[in-house]
This record gives sequence, structure tokens and C-alpha cells, in this order.
Amino acid sequence: DSEQAELTTANKRKLRRFIVIDEVVDKLYGSKVREYFEENNVQHKILALPTTEETKSMDLVLNILHEVQNFSLDRRTEPIIAIGGGVCLDIVGLAASLYRRRTPYIRVPTTLLSYVDASVGAKNGVNFLQCKNKLGGYTPPVASFLDRSFIQSIPRRHISNGLGEILKMALMKHKGLFDLLKNHGKYLLDTKFQSCTSFAGHGDAALQTTRIAIETMLEELAPNLWEDDLDRLVDFGHLISPELEMRVLPSLMHGEAVNIDMAFMTYVAHARGLLATEEKEQILQCMRSLELPVWHRGCSWALIQRALRERLKHSGGQPRMPLPTGLGVAEIFNDISEETLERAYELWVRD
Repeated sequence: DSEQAELTTANKRKLRRFIVIDEVVDKLYGSKVREYFEENNVQHKILALPTTEETKSMDLVLNILHEVQNFSLDRRTEPIIAIGGGVCLDIVGLAASLYRRRTPYIRVPTTLLSYVDASVGAKNGVNFLQCKNKLGGYTPPVASFLDRSFIQSIPRRHISNGLGEILKMALMKHKGLFDLLKNHGKYLLDTKFQSCTSFAGHGDAALQTTRIAIETMLEELAPNLWEDDLDRLVDFGHLISPELEMRVLPSLMHGEAVNIDMAFMTYVAHARGLLATEEKEQILQCMRSLELPVWHRGCSWALIQRALRERLKHSGGQPRMPLPTGLGVAEIFNDISEETLERAYELWVRD
């Protein structure tokens, strides 16, 4: 940034950066990050933390803020940098939004899920009273730096986890993205979303898939960044999954819980007559090919009822239920009856 460079030169002040990095990512890439800042003569503090769903709390936010205060950060010219998965990006975003009322921050996602989901949009937050993201705000980063090479070091299950959020956007908005997942899902899992030219017939499926997923997410989020309109297609898979995910921690990852929610809602759409049997089966087959769970014993009828009651409290008294009406098309419904939901649940459990 030329303006910042001039300011730094005028003040004769050394460039300084405060970095929060997930402790697992630090073991893999910490030496490279330190080398980068040292070679560029940047004074830096790197804080490695365990950023998991279980540690995603205000305690960790306050821990970060104590270190930020000790580093004596300039709240205008020295953005905090978050390097890690979605939990890390959420925690650091909230910490930055609180420090001096708003300090700029940069997101560097290192998992597939955070690459296509947490890197986009303005939301940040932490869990509270065993409720997912109960505390948080809307403070967008000044930048998100996307580098798929981080993804090559994460386990296969984490790749599948991220594919759950990509499939969400495919089912809601983009038939072409659904076809990419259906035709290249195993290849993407096998190659961990790296661009490989040696595999004939796949093209650059990794680049196409991530680009379309992010573009469709931005299309949905950008006009409604502060969620003034509560009718949101991106809520597909997020009606039951928050309750399920927190209830069974740590057995389900976020994208897996989202996919279980989407699988049930696919049955709801079928029971309502919105999806043909063949379309329902195509969706479920795609989920299985992406190695995503389509059912969990913890997702009881009582849990679904409780989750939907909670949904009503926070969505203006309407369920605002996004449902697929075909492959890559969707609408939001407020009139799905209890009978339809129960029939869908019985069929889902039976299958």
C-alpha cells in the first residue's frame, strides 16, 4: 500500500504485524511465515493458539486482546492477520472488531471450508452457553488472501467437510457447480483441490469449483451483508445443524453437520413435492460420493423440533426455510407443515 509505505517512511517507523495462527498450521507453516516477515524486515509477533469449536470462546478473544495490547498495535495502519481455519478467522475477526472499537484485520484461510465460506462475508463470532456463534458481529476484513496450497496438508475428511459448504451453494444456486461436484468429486478429494494438469478429463476442476462457490456466495451475501433481510438462501443446511453440531461435539465437523441438515431438508423438499424422486436420489448420491454423512443418530425428531423452534426466535417468527426446487434452484418457504416435516423425517430414517 503506497500510502502506508509513505507514512512509514515519514515516521521512520518499522513495519509491524501481529499474527494469530492456528497451532496446527503453525507447526506446518510457522517457519515459512516467520521467514517471510524476517526477510521483509517486519517487526512481528506470532501468537499460536488452539482454535477449535471447543475453544471458540470469549476467553480466547480476551487472550488475543491482551497480547495485542502488549504489542501496542496501531489501530489504523497495522492490521491483525489471522491464519487458520474458520474458527481462527471468526475469533480474530471478533477480537479485531472489539479492539479500539475496530481494528483492521486480514483473513488467510488454510482449510477448504474456510476458503469458500469463512473467508467471504462480514460475520465473526464465538460460541456462548453451548450455542454456536451466539456472540459476534459484522466486521468485514480489509482483505482475504486465498492460497489453495494450504489445503494440500489437511486430512481427507477436512476436504470432504469443505465440500459440504460448496454443495450447499450448488444446490441453492448453480446447477453447473452441482455437475462439477458430481463428475469430479472423487478427483477433488484425491488431489486435495490442487491444480493438476496430469489428470486428463478433469481440466482445472479445483479452480472452477472454488471460484464458482465463492462467486455464488458473494452474490448472495454482498447485497445483504448485515442480514437486514432474513430470507437467505445461504441458510440452507443451517437450520438444524447448529443445534446438532453443538450437541454432538466433537464427533461432527461443521460441513458434516450442515450436510446432514441438507440431507434431511432434501427429504422435506421431496415430501412437499418440490423434488422428483430421481433428483432427490441424485443429491444423496452426490453427498455420498463426496464422503459426507447423510444421517446421524444424534439428529432425533426432538432435536429437529427444538432447532426449528430456536430458528423461529431469531428469524422474525417465520421459519424462512430454504429448500431445493430442482438441481441448482431453490426458494424460501414459510408454510411447510409439521405433518410434512414428520413424514420426511420418517422416510429419511427409514432410508
